Amino acid sequence: MRKLVPRGLYARAALILFLPVVVVTTVVSVMFLQRHFEGVTRQMTASMSHELTFVARLIDSAATPDAARRAGVSVARPLELELALPVDPPAEDRRLFYDFSGRVVTEVLRDALPQVISVDLASSDRRVSVALDGPHGPYALSFERRRVSASNPHQLLVLMVFTSVLMTGIAMIFLRNQLRPIRRLAYAAEEYGKGRIVPYRPSGAVELRSAGTAFLDMRNRLERQNDQRKLMMSGISHDLRTPLTRMKLGLSMIGPDMPPEPGDISAMEADIAEMNRMVDGFLDYARDDAQDSAPQPIAAAGFLEGLVADAQRAGQQASLVQFEGDRDGLATFRPDMLRRALENLIGNAVRYGSRAEMDASLGPRSLRIGIEDDGPGIPEDSLDAAMRPFTRLDPSRRRNSAQGAGLGLAIAADVARAHGGQLRLGRGPRLGGLRAEIVIPR
Repeated sequence: MRKLVPRGLYARAALILFLPVVVVTTVVSVMFLQRHFEGVTRQMTASMSHELTFVARLIDSAATPDAARRAGVSVARPLELELALPVDPPAEDRRLFYDFSGRVVTEVLRDALPQVISVDLASSDRRVSVALDGPHGPYALSFERRRVSASNPHQLLVLMVFTSVLMTGIAMIFLRNQLRPIRRLAYAAEEYGKGRIVPYRPSGAVELRSAGTAFLDMRNRLERQNDQRKLMMSGISHDLRTPLTRMKLGLSMIGPDMPPEPGDISAMEADIAEMNRMVDGFLDYARDDAQDSAPQPIAAAGFLEGLVADAQRAGQQASLVQFEGDRDGLATFRPDMLRRALENLIGNAVRYGSRAEMDASLGPRSLRIGIEDDGPGIPEDSLDAAMRPFTRLDPSRRRNSAQGAGLGLAIAADVARAHGGQLRLGRGPRLGGLRAEIVIPR
């Protein structure tokens, strides 16, 4: 059977859609037509048999063949019957092989008229000839076939076939339109597998739109990861080149006759510390272990209070100034991942300002966490650039700190996107510095 089943989705969907309909329609139609026309034919033939019985009694009661002929014709003519007396009738019933209602006609006439010799339905498909045995010899009564069979029974079949063909054509057009989005999605996925990005817009049914949206999210995420890897590699090569050059120059000044001075050693140690800090930032940005952990329902207020307490123990001036909503309410997120993002935001706040103030709001559908500082902030036209990896703004933003790797906001933005939310930057209303706000679904 597998060899008989179509391989294409379009053909299989058409088979699944039309095969049961065709089978059910055919069976119901055949049963309906058979029962309907059989019943109608039986009723019409039974009515006709009364007329034949009346004429047969007159013929049988006549004294002579001529009197029988005159009596039969006088009654048969008004009843639209033709009388033939005498006649040489066929010995058996005759009907065409496809004349299914003829079987009913023959059966009813034989039951109603015991003197029937044969019923001829084959000599003419428009007339019925009934041969009867009488006292004056065999005779035949003939009449039009339409008087015992339903007229034009094929009209219902023609109408049913025409309607079926019309609805099948409409269904095929609808099915093709429904399968077109699947082909477009398959083409976009196939091209992306070959390294080519083709324009694609989700369309079709709700399930297809969901699949298309998931494909676009996956493609965008993979492209973003590829871009981030490229940026990370270029950032590593660019940022590490400066301290390595300084260390190389410092080492070139050291020789057997020129021992290193304490200041030179301290400078190289500072370069090594700076390189360690950059490498840690790169690793944090590339690390995805926290993303593999499953989201957990956690009390948001307790989580944020513990995070602020850890920052205070580390010597950072951080505080949770406001929490709106149920303090015992739960939110579902990846704790390690969100902690890393918030620690980066707090670290940026205390690095570029003097303190960090956190506020949060737990709503029925989302969790909003905001962190403000009293630093110089970020210009409006640089907010989007600030969330790009390895992006460093003008020196005023870094005047109170050592140069970083430019990954803090990028990590926080990636964490927010991984939770189905977003990171928003703006001017803080309380402290006047930068306000970073993470909003994730609850």
